[in-house]
Amino acid sequence: MRTKVTLVLVFLNVALFFFIFQFERPWLIKARYIEERSLVLGPEAADIRALEITGGGPGHTLALAKRADTWFVTAPIEWPANPAAVSRILTELQFLKHEASFSVGDLAKNGQSLADYGLDQPRLTIAITSGDPAGHPQQTRLQIGDLTKDGLRLYLLSPDGERIHVVSQSLARSLGLTANDLRADALFTIPVFEARSLNLQTAAPASLRIRLRRDGSRWSFETPIIARASKTATELAINALNNLRVTAFITANPPALLPSASPSLRITLEGNNRRETLILGSPVHPESPNGQDEYYAQLEGRSALFTVRIPTAQPGAAQPELMDTLRTAQVSLRETRILDFDVPAVTAVTLTAPNSPELILQRLETGTQSADNSSWQIVRRGESTVGPQTLPADRATVQRLLDQLSRLAVTDFKTGFKSDAPTAADLESWGFNRPEREVFLTLGGGAAPLSLQLGTDAKHNVYARLGPAANPGSSIYAVDAGILQELPVAPRAWRDRLLRELPAGARLTALKLTDLINGNQVVLDVALDETGHPSTDTRNAAAISAVLTSLRTLRAKEFILDQFADKVTVAGEERPWRYRLEATATLVGGAGEQTSVTKLFLTGRVGGDQQLAGSPANEYNAVFSIEQPLLDALWALTEAPRDPGPPPATDPVPAPVPAKAPAPAPAVEPRK
Repeated sequence: MRTKVTLVLVFLNVALFFFIFQFERPWLIKARYIEERSLVLGPEAADIRALEITGGGPGHTLALAKRADTWFVTAPIEWPANPAAVSRILTELQFLKHEASFSVGDLAKNGQSLADYGLDQPRLTIAITSGDPAGHPQQTRLQIGDLTKDGLRLYLLSPDGERIHVVSQSLARSLGLTANDLRADALFTIPVFEARSLNLQTAAPASLRIRLRRDGSRWSFETPIIARASKTATELAINALNNLRVTAFITANPPALLPSASPSLRITLEGNNRRETLILGSPVHPESPNGQDEYYAQLEGRSALFTVRIPTAQPGAAQPELMDTLRTAQVSLRETRILDFDVPAVTAVTLTAPNSPELILQRLETGTQSADNSSWQIVRRGESTVGPQTLPADRATVQRLLDQLSRLAVTDFKTGFKSDAPTAADLESWGFNRPEREVFLTLGGGAAPLSLQLGTDAKHNVYARLGPAANPGSSIYAVDAGILQELPVAPRAWRDRLLRELPAGARLTALKLTDLINGNQVVLDVALDETGHPSTDTRNAAAISAVLTSLRTLRAKEFILDQFADKVTVAGEERPWRYRLEATATLVGGAGEQTSVTKLFLTGRVGGDQQLAGSPANEYNAVFSIEQPLLDALWALTEAPRDPGPPPATDPVPAPVPAKAPAPAPAVEPRK
């Protein structure tokens, strides 16, 4: 059974192939032959190298030539051609088909001539050069005559002059483009992603040369200074240059001096193995306030003279225009941010200030946290016998510092760049002989560390400077004075606000509050149940529970002193501690039950939102202000019980009953 099916399938395949080769193939060959016969041009249309279109007016000639892979208009003015317009013409010629054709030799038999079809003096003549011009180019000539009687088609004389073709009007429309339509109006064709450098040169006698170079994704100045350039501003300027268009070509009444002879500004873009230079001359209408934006211009290597409009900002404008940017490129394209680093790459920050010890903030590499969420610590230089001491640092505060440093920028791009070559007198007047702050950033990955100095002048303006003090030539920038507030050198400003957090298995068992001023009077002494709470009948149970909650996760609102002291300054007066708060905690673990007592010394309440607490050196060794929930709870325990409150209510004394007024005496009649 399977053999029969196989044989049937083989037979059907053989029959199908026989049908294709015997019947279908001739049809395809015939259709292709008919299509090829309908094409006006042959293989010469596949490689067109030059075109010359004559007609459309007296002396009207347009010439196009292909150089390498680019088309140029060579007449009447040499200029790069519009790729879309040239592509349209080439497509029309390559796929030009006739709808009908007849022999020129048959015209005389019908009493006709080429003049009847407008081919004795053609409206348009197309000279086509195909093949390699350096080798053996092939010349082809087409002539276009009148419209057909229905006005929908054209008469075209074949290249050999033997036949007249009836073709579509689309060819005439493509060839009827003007020189302005065929010319590319863009002056720069190097896109931003290809641009490798931007060069500017002003007019003599200054002849200032400015060169910006691209290195990866960053731009930098090479001349006249070595500095970072703003990537955004530079690429916006290049985009604006690519958007420049020819306003008009000048063929009559040129200026006395061509831009190439007396340039006011040379703009050069360099890309991948190519460069383009625009040479600007004088303004077209120098006497007109509104005509200052239009300039005579030329492209390097081309003689064509044209005008181009480059906008200039009006007086009082908030943003500079392109011409303002180009004229002040040394400043307007400068990177306004002082430091260039990635925040996650910072591994340590060192802060120094006059008459203060060095402060180091160091990132802890835990291996489990990302760079943005890793922990930090404070490294304090101790005595030589003790060595450096460490404290946990507040991650959010350090992160804020790094963000502020990464965004540190000049206050105003016009006046913020104070000097790129400061003298010794400049450094002294701006406070760099003894900087207010010095910041050193250590970066991971083997990157070079960064150094920043901040100085102030007599008016308390703040200036920034990169590099060590041994580099006197580094640039000076004016920055926001608020940056000094972000750089305190006291360890307490960076210390982690979380002092203690009891583990889940720990339980508070007792709480005691003692008044140290009034003879160590015990204000509160309460034992806690197994859940770590006071019994419900305990006085001020809610306040006690609030104190216990704050003690389990003890946080400082703000650190006042770096170390514990027996006396603190309260309301401008140095006073001893008022209270002692003791909390007993029990932790059951593998080593058995462990008990610890935490002691906090407290002042009285200072204002509505501040109360100071101190932790001895054997615990947290700090003086800090407590958070509001703990402050309110302690107020209820210390002050509320002493408030006598309103006087007790008593029975009201009845008011005295007023005496009844005597009745009036009866009136006596007068005696008659």
